[in-house]
Amino acid sequence: MATHSAVPALKTVHAVCTHDCPDSCGVLVTVEVGVGGAPDRAVKVQGDPSHPVTRGFLCGKVAKYLDRVYSPDRLLYPMRRKAGVAKGPLPKGREAEAFERISWDEALDTVAGKLTGITAEFGPESVLPYSYAGTIGQLGYGSMDRRFFHRLGASQLDRTICASAGGEALKRVYGIKLGTRPEDFAHAGLIVAWGANVHGNNIHLWPFIEEARRQGARLIVIDPYRTRTAALADEHLAIQPGTDTALALGMMHVILSMGLEDKEYVAECTHGFAELREYALRAEHAPEHVAEVTGIPAHTISKLALDYANAFKNTRRPAVIRLNYGVQRSENGGTAARAVAMLPLLVGAWKHKGGGLQLSMSGSFPFDEKALQMPELMLASPLGRAARVVNMNELGSALTSLGRDDADVPSVKALFVYNSNPAAVAPNQNDVLKGMRREDLFTVVHEQFFTDTADYADVLLPAPSFLELKDVQGAYGHSFVQINMPAIAPLGEAWSNVRLFGELGKRMGFIEQCFDDVEDDLIEQALRDADPKKPAWFAGITRERLEREGHIPLQLPTNVHGETLPFSSAEWFRTPSGKGELVPVPVFVAPTESRANAKEYPLEFLPRKADNYMNTTFANVPVHQRMESRTEGILEMDAADAMARGIGSGDAVEVFNGRGAIQLRALVNQQVGRGVVAARLDWSKLERDLSGNRSNVNALTSERLTDIGGGATFYSTLVEVRKVEVQHG
Repeated sequence: MATHSAVPALKTVHAVCTHDCPDSCGVLVTVEVGVGGAPDRAVKVQGDPSHPVTRGFLCGKVAKYLDRVYSPDRLLYPMRRKAGVAKGPLPKGREAEAFERISWDEALDTVAGKLTGITAEFGPESVLPYSYAGTIGQLGYGSMDRRFFHRLGASQLDRTICASAGGEALKRVYGIKLGTRPEDFAHAGLIVAWGANVHGNNIHLWPFIEEARRQGARLIVIDPYRTRTAALADEHLAIQPGTDTALALGMMHVILSMGLEDKEYVAECTHGFAELREYALRAEHAPEHVAEVTGIPAHTISKLALDYANAFKNTRRPAVIRLNYGVQRSENGGTAARAVAMLPLLVGAWKHKGGGLQLSMSGSFPFDEKALQMPELMLASPLGRAARVVNMNELGSALTSLGRDDADVPSVKALFVYNSNPAAVAPNQNDVLKGMRREDLFTVVHEQFFTDTADYADVLLPAPSFLELKDVQGAYGHSFVQINMPAIAPLGEAWSNVRLFGELGKRMGFIEQCFDDVEDDLIEQALRDADPKKPAWFAGITRERLEREGHIPLQLPTNVHGETLPFSSAEWFRTPSGKGELVPVPVFVAPTESRANAKEYPLEFLPRKADNYMNTTFANVPVHQRMESRTEGILEMDAADAMARGIGSGDAVEVFNGRGAIQLRALVNQQVGRGVVAARLDWSKLERDLSGNRSNVNALTSERLTDIGGGATFYSTLVEVRKVEVQHG
């Protein structure tokens, strides 16, 4: 009698992509149920078709996510650096030889013992946590970890590397980080993607843009680089890096000189219009002068302004701006974001469905972050006060200079890295790596793979993927709350941030009950809103309901027509005046580096995002490496700049400034304009420059901070380029 093997039982689990992306996709995970003691195994990931924004498809990164989850290179067990093995870059594929496997008990004892000794000898502020948005789930990004470091009295980290200048700009103009919903972009008549590579890193907005274009809308891209989105647009305006404030003022000049502002809306919903009008109408903001700064022809600036102001009049469909974070990564970036954010206030774009601006929606989610992070625990620490704050963009200085010449300022003696890869992504890389090589620095890294930073660790701890944990999440690109349910058990001995820092807190002797909280407790705390000043947009949203439904829209206000139109009336604003703030007026200031070093280093350097990686995440997955191979180790140059230096496509070149140098291979094309060169920002340890060094573009970037928000200034970097002979052997 023939026998037949049983068909494996399958189940579907609702998840949400927790990677740092505005889309926060709803995900369905198909799981093969293990039998006979075998673990469940995820066999398929797909988009959730019921999600109104992400609508059933995934980006190219997450579509292949199981290659990452089940990669043979996953870190699965706690490890400790072997005695005598120096810190620094390790050979690809042989990293584990530098470490020995230990149990979690040994790992917790080692870390707790070292932190206890360091804090006793040097004070708790000598411990520095370093994390960012490796996960943007509320629990994984900032909950039990913050409780732990607050109770310890460790230095606080100012987490500003990505979005702080733009976020602060939105809050100064509108009082809250909120904007046009992505599904409403379909109703626009003119879409301006300002520093936004929508097709590369906000792909779920693209179908709404295409829907609008099918109904006659135009897409204009403002970007110094010819991105995927720029190539698909109706018009690409190749602006000089760091001059966005000047362009916004030039548009204001045209709009106001022709009386095209929405006078009724301006009177009702803005504060400081008279001051802005007087300033914007100055002669230096006329298109002819702005053209000299931005590199965009004067007639193009005038037409852009007229089309923007008249969009609703001409098409009965408004103008909308998709502003992204590249604009605010220059020294004047906060002001630039403020200036662009003022434009829809002038023309009353917010009054119409599909009009307005989107940079971030994150402020619309009233998660109770204080309940999750408990900053009051700092008062119970040995300090008895709030700890000092270290800006994460100044990590190189913190590790090499802080406290060196001041006995009253403790230097950093312990570094605890999670949700980030600072050895690769932090600016001023040479100083960062110099600091991380210190033998007197105790470094803990909680990671999924052997990253650049892991090569410098004393203790390595395994972290789960989002398929292996539970979390709750908002979004910065739409208005849906979602829950991430664990599809499979953590692989190996991976521990979530919640478990790691809860257990470590207890191992340190912290007796507060909050260190016993588990994921369900924290989710309920996150959804609880004890602050009467916060909007009641979580009404009806509970953990139990999220577990049933997967995603739930925020209860945003609607008008008499049932439409959600942010900033269409004064009730939306959260500024001191209760209106959109047009003062202080935005003033264009050329970056310090441009003024000081333009002769010696005449080229603007764009360390740009990869299309198929997410910073260094996904850079170790072969399928993504193949998709990115075209730009691997490449410096893109304008033909005139290359000819002036005797450089042709394929030549080895050195890109250098006063901070460092890297070697790349030139590619002469039309992706950048004259005076601008570009290379990929987010290399990983898998790549070396042509000289064999593991330096990346951050060897050239500086620790200078943005004008507001304390953000990174990656795009205020000047360099020179010269042809070199590659040394082999």
